[in-house]
Amino acid sequence: MTDTEVSSVVSDFIGFLNASPTAFHAVDEAKKRLQKVGYEQVIEREDWKLEAGKRYFFTRNHSTIVAFAIDDVLVVHPLIFCMLRYVAGNGFHVVGAHTDSPCLKLKPVSKVKKADYLEVGVQTYGGGLWHTWFDRDLTVAGRVMIREEKGGSVSYSHRLVRIEEPIMRVPTLAIHLDSRGVNDGFKVNTQSHLLPVLATSVKVELNKEFAENGHHAILTQMIATKLGCQPDQICDFELQACDTQPSIVAGAAKEFIFSGRLDNLCMSFCSLKALIDATSSESDLENESGVRMVALFDHEEVGSNSAQGAGSPAMLDALSRITNSFTSDSKVFTAPLPVFFSVTLSDSYQMLTKAIQRSFLVSADMAHALHPNYMDKHEENHQPKLHGGLVIKHNANQRYATNAVTSFIFREIAMKHNLPIQ
Repeated sequence: MTDTEVSSVVSDFIGFLNASPTAFHAVDEAKKRLQKVGYEQVIEREDWKLEAGKRYFFTRNHSTIVAFAIDDVLVVHPLIFCMLRYVAGNGFHVVGAHTDSPCLKLKPVSKVKKADYLEVGVQTYGGGLWHTWFDRDLTVAGRVMIREEKGGSVSYSHRLVRIEEPIMRVPTLAIHLDSRGVNDGFKVNTQSHLLPVLATSVKVELNKEFAENGHHAILTQMIATKLGCQPDQICDFELQACDTQPSIVAGAAKEFIFSGRLDNLCMSFCSLKALIDATSSESDLENESGVRMVALFDHEEVGSNSAQGAGSPAMLDALSRITNSFTSDSKVFTAPLPVFFSVTLSDSYQMLTKAIQRSFLVSADMAHALHPNYMDKHEENHQPKLHGGLVIKHNANQRYATNAVTSFIFREIAMKHNLPIQ
């Protein structure tokens, strides 16, 4: 890639980061990018009518998204003289990543008042470095459930919200009040030390206009104002604290990206961009034997075992429904001899199991580069470095699924495209 092309990709990535303060926003941004290039959304609770040569995506919980493109190859069958487009049982070529990052999520009852300060009750999500959340300009973002009344009927909608300006902060204790131990080892009590300060009660009480319902009225009012609704229209929400400092390209040589949530929005962006770039025109699918797919899951940071995590049936459901779409309704073209197909549920299951065995999945996550100030944290022979290329992860206890076969295939693909590997 030229310097101009690299700069364009980096700028695009920075835009993706800044548009994605939460998993909900990351999926929404991914959805917009897919729709812009012609991907069609399918709904899990509805029937799917898929066609070869087309591109689709679906979301689950608005925080997980799976996108796929089906090949458009014409195959001449040597025995029955008919032509099939996509053949059920062909494999899937998948890149998986995740949309979530460690953060502070608002509690169901977030209203906390101490010493005439209004604080926001939060709980830790994932394995974060919680001391880094102190003394940052914080705001809130997430999704809100809204009740709307039109023409005498009531409807409910899911809305994304993000307050742009800093509205709260977790202040560090002054050095004068803990001069003996603060620099020897700062231990965070996440229940008492990690409460963002929102306002003082003196200032807020003068302007309160409605009753509180588990959350500070001033916070609910700010969310309602941002959404253009009334506070009493807000039924519930899932919000988290977010840093208002934008992601930027930095360093003396402009070679670093200073940002939170790189794990794993970086791989989410790269896999999404790769899929879009590889399927942007109709001809891109002409020589593809399988289904190209990207799956961006929520809740990796807490074990992936939720209904929308990588441990859920979401991936298997997608593979099954795609395979079944073409097993039960294969495209048969005019042929010299009459041909009849009889497809049973057993056939569908066999097609699915065959497709899985013909598939290849890359689990794309971030690797920890060698830290110059903590070099002892890496083994001498295993020190990933910046500018060193893609990292293949191994673990004897199967924390990673890499084995000799899959690492060999990955290296061969990388070699063909002149990509460095470490």
